Amino acid sequence: MKLSKGIITLIIILGVLFLIFMWGKNGYNKMVGQEEGVITAWSQVENVYQRRADLIPNLVATVKGYASHERETLEGVVNARAKATQTTIDPTNMTPESMAKFQQAQGELSQAIGRLMVVVEQYPVLKASQNFLELQAQLEGTENRITVERQKYNETARLYNTTIRLFPKNILAGIFGFEKKVYFEAQEGAESAPVVQF
Repeated sequence: MKLSKGIITLIIILGVLFLIFMWGKNGYNKMVGQEEGVITAWSQVENVYQRRADLIPNLVATVKGYASHERETLEGVVNARAKATQTTIDPTNMTPESMAKFQQAQGELSQAIGRLMVVVEQYPVLKASQNFLELQAQLEGTENRITVERQKYNETARLYNTTIRLFPKNILAGIFGFEKKVYFEAQEGAESAPVVQF
């Protein structure tokens, strides 16, 4: 049984279309999976920042018990916490501006906590308090987790961004609206070491 040229041509065309479909489907699914990975990594970043925010009321209450006249510093921490928890980002629609705003709010909270720790240095009884020591250890652990989760997020975003920019997947990314994700960047001034004077 001989096949006509028309049937052979049709089979070849259908085979090529099937291969193009499979390539497109696999590429699209990979980009969706990687985008979901970025969203999941972002959720973990938010979780550890929330953990830090949850520790702050206990820390402030503990310090307040020993250093009630440090009202300005304590209010600064509370206000910075409020601002940081109100600044959120939709992980499906991140922009460099929203990331900068988020990082600024979190940076202000870190600075306020730093000022609080300087105040604590003036109260040896507070520094020796078991409750304070436990809160301080939890806060330090949380800061480490923040660093780890930010690194994981940046790596996940890098893999996703690379995928959507490589040819020929960039064509699919453009067709289906996959957009580049923003990264965490070092805070301004982080490239130079702080000056310590005794």
